[in-house]
Amino acid sequence: MKKRIEKISAWLKRQNADLAFIHSPHSVFYLSGFMCNPHERLMGIFVFPEANPLLVCPRLEEENARQSGWAHQILAYDDAENPWERIREQLVRCSVGEGAVVAVEKDHLSVARAEQLQQVIPRMELCPVDEYLNELRVLKDETEIAILQKAAKLADEAVAVGIDALKPGITEMEVVAEIELAMKKKGVQAMSFATTVLFGEKSALPHGTPGLRPLKRGELVLFDLGVVVDGYCSDITRTVAFGPIDEKQKEIYHTVLEAETAAIAACKPGVRLGDLDLVARRVIEEAGYGQYFTHRLGHGLGIDVHEFPSIHQANDQVLQAGMVFTIEPGIYLPGSGGVRIEDDVVITEEGCQVLTHYPKELIQL
Repeated sequence: MKKRIEKISAWLKRQNADLAFIHSPHSVFYLSGFMCNPHERLMGIFVFPEANPLLVCPRLEEENARQSGWAHQILAYDDAENPWERIREQLVRCSVGEGAVVAVEKDHLSVARAEQLQQVIPRMELCPVDEYLNELRVLKDETEIAILQKAAKLADEAVAVGIDALKPGITEMEVVAEIELAMKKKGVQAMSFATTVLFGEKSALPHGTPGLRPLKRGELVLFDLGVVVDGYCSDITRTVAFGPIDEKQKEIYHTVLEAETAAIAACKPGVRLGDLDLVARRVIEEAGYGQYFTHRLGHGLGIDVHEFPSIHQANDQVLQAGMVFTIEPGIYLPGSGGVRIEDDVVITEEGCQVLTHYPKELIQL
């Protein structure tokens, strides 16, 4: 964590900026190891080019912040207190005054927070720190990759629980409950996102919502889920057949699998991200289903389940060792059913390592 703060400080010097105000919960966690949902309360880290950083948090979170390993000053405040007055005093001690250049997360800074910041730093000038934070977070170190491997293993196990729960008449929500209960028993405190289980024609909805639809034989079943381990997310999708399915459904399954396999095989340092999308998309287009692949190939994965970079055909960035992201092509036939297969991968010096391992050959139950 210390090195991450030092990199922000060095970046501030290069930008001739006076301080950074970083307050999105996941960025605070990245820089401090302190994970907290402050709700409407103020929480953030002030980073300076020379002075030690300052963590601001509600007093009810102060002990959690200290236990997280944060070694610098903490400004903890009560609910009846206006923390900005005390922040003003700290900024003065750090020689921050009128007209200071403040680096902020523009994607997260609300108008209300900006106005509060401006009250303590009149005529401030804002500059974005988002791009640099993305550059830091996109390359995972060995510790982060080890955690992501644990999260991926639990995602594999969660899919197995869901598949084992399938039986005629069970509802999508009942399968979701089985999966999440099993994960709770393994110590998982949170899923990466709302667990998705979709039956039959609903599997053609890329972001469908599970409900009380009962399962029938001859249907595709789509699982999309992930778990959070030590602040890092996994994300996996598998599609299985519950009973015999028709030839069209088999065709789209094998087409998606071929597309995903081709994209994974293309993963190595130096490859353009957009070309990964195109590798998978061409397989699906050549099979005649191009119009039914309606989203990008994948997204970055880490503290956020969807983070930088975006794996779409127009992205000219290149792969680097340490990047972790999803590969998840799909074909969705409205009113009939859909197939998506998704894995988490990390780019290595030689190519890539797939973190999720649940079998991908067509499973017919």
